[in-house]
Amino acid sequence: MSAPARAISLETVKDAATRVYSVAVHTPVIRLDPIARGGPEIFLKLEIFQPIGSFKLRGAANAVAKLSREALAEGVWTVSAGNAAQGVALAAREAGAKASVLVMDTAPATKIASIERLGATIHRAPYEECWRAVENHRSDRMTGRFVHPFDDDDFISGNGTCALEILEQVPDVDAVVASIGGGGLLAGVGCVMRAARPGVKVYAAEPETAAPLSVSMASGRPERFDAWTASYVDGAGGKSVLPSMWPLLQQWVDASIVVSLDDTGRAMRLAAERCHIIAEGAGACAIAAALSPQVRNAGHTKVVVIVSGGNIDLSRFCSLVTA
Repeated sequence: MSAPARAISLETVKDAATRVYSVAVHTPVIRLDPIARGGPEIFLKLEIFQPIGSFKLRGAANAVAKLSREALAEGVWTVSAGNAAQGVALAAREAGAKASVLVMDTAPATKIASIERLGATIHRAPYEECWRAVENHRSDRMTGRFVHPFDDDDFISGNGTCALEILEQVPDVDAVVASIGGGGLLAGVGCVMRAARPGVKVYAAEPETAAPLSVSMASGRPERFDAWTASYVDGAGGKSVLPSMWPLLQQWVDASIVVSLDDTGRAMRLAAERCHIIAEGAGACAIAAALSPQVRNAGHTKVVVIVSGGNIDLSRFCSLVTA
């Protein structure tokens, strides 16, 4: 059976832009190092400044806004390591709907506290159970309308609005780097770049502990990452590439850059020292990928890194940047 056609295009992203800013905001772009010599200029797209501290609000805002009144009356739920949960919770609250979340047990305390503050009901579950819900688009424990945290056309189109902003802020960008968990951000960004600026390279960033896209690109088909290990890079690195996401990632992502946890920690410290920002593991993973030889030696002149979120326990952040 062939996969269903996806309704994701530059037009659906532009349409999403008419909705997402009722909740989400335009975020700034800054240089990582304005006096750096050699290699491309590296710019940081600071999604840490979204109201929930993550890009996930873009997708959630669009997906929830497109639900019918009847669907909203049922309530909405999602499954998340923390950021998608916050996005859906805030979007649901703005729409007057109840929200509940199946939360992975790897989620840090700061994300749990934020979900509670936004009024969503939390159901804690092991990572394996949550990932099954991601793969199957369902959970026997949850009720209401499911808002998938990445494998949803409206969610992906909402995420793509980040790329529209990048093209306005850095018109001569020639590469974009973003971390990948399930692929919803990269699919949205890649769709826009292929349609509006096909010469721009799109790179995924994965931690060495969870790199299913790298394995999938090597084999030419969606794969599981058998050596998956939990880490502080909780917002990136799933256990597998979903078959439904694979055609999008294969079409719109040029390469996956796998980085070590040590390099990710160093990138987190660099961003704090140079730019005075807090990047969570997934955001720092993308910075580390942009600093890797694979990207720096590719002949690019202007690289934009999407710092996808800043939601990390401060005690963990301090231990990582002072290690």
